[in-house]
Amino acid sequence: MSAFEDNTGKVSVSTFKDILLPNCGHERQEVLTGPSFGVDTSVIALGNGKAMAVSSDPLTLISSIGMEASAWLSVQLTVNDMATTGMAPQYAQFVLNLPSTLSLASFREYWEHIHRLCKTLGIAITGGHTGQIEGQNSTISGAATMFLTGPETDMITSDHARPGDVIVVTKEAALTATAILAMCYPETVKNGCGTEVYREACENFYRTSSLQDALLATEVLTPNVELSAMHDVTEGGLLGAISEMAIASGCGFLVNTDLLPVGPAVCEVARIFEIDPHLCVGAGAMIMAVKEGEEQRLINHLTAHNIDATVVGKFQHPEEGCRILEGDRGKSFTFDGRDPYWEAFFRAFNQGLK
Repeated sequence: MSAFEDNTGKVSVSTFKDILLPNCGHERQEVLTGPSFGVDTSVIALGNGKAMAVSSDPLTLISSIGMEASAWLSVQLTVNDMATTGMAPQYAQFVLNLPSTLSLASFREYWEHIHRLCKTLGIAITGGHTGQIEGQNSTISGAATMFLTGPETDMITSDHARPGDVIVVTKEAALTATAILAMCYPETVKNGCGTEVYREACENFYRTSSLQDALLATEVLTPNVELSAMHDVTEGGLLGAISEMAIASGCGFLVNTDLLPVGPAVCEVARIFEIDPHLCVGAGAMIMAVKEGEEQRLINHLTAHNIDATVVGKFQHPEEGCRILEGDRGKSFTFDGRDPYWEAFFRAFNQGLK
């Protein structure tokens, strides 16, 4: 077993609390929201009622899905973190630790797609670091850090969900996981699920931005009053994101798993690779904690802009615990930080699936 409890993906909450959290350098009073498990962004007071939000995320470089798709994920996954503030990112830094086998032509294509995406989203690239590393064979090619500034009182963070808040999920589960699996292993998906499922799963790839979801939510609900918190869906899927949000906010929750939205293409691809879509990385979906009574107004506004949204449960007082309903059966739920997508991806790779 490795030092990281034989885990792939994010570290567990216990590792975070035992090793990272107690060792965060000098304390500064202007840090309003610092490191915390389940919190997407840090917030730093700038004075005069302004604040800066900062977030970092890994970059993606998967040769089998191509440079354009890899650039899309590299930009959008960090943008999704920033979107949880209810605002759009303005600046970005990129650290590129590229494999030594990457050609100059491929790097040019990758970077030009990153440039175009950032330009479209209004993000200025302000610097970073670029290099190639011998033996770097990971699909993670470095990291991005994004920044935005805005009114301090309007900035939302994922640790402010309140007991009684309704849990709203946008789009559906496991969009990222099943889209990448379909794109990387097309023959396996076509043979096991059919061409139509394969096509739909691949099309889901470009539904993995949740920026519009967040900005629309703040158009119709007052930040930190009617819209308490937001969290994007990465490792651990919908249930992992809800659990992280509850831990960060000091809440419990009750979620009906029958209400968690899973489309037919996602369901079929998940079946072929033997993964639970409720627990798989699903960027593009956003978890929103909404004041009870305001959820339908939010859902109507999102639906009017062609974004599906579903009420799946409620945040509760911490003494009520974290629980899920499966049919008529309720049980406690603990997120261990594991995401079955990673194992499925590398299992398929090692088996030589096409």
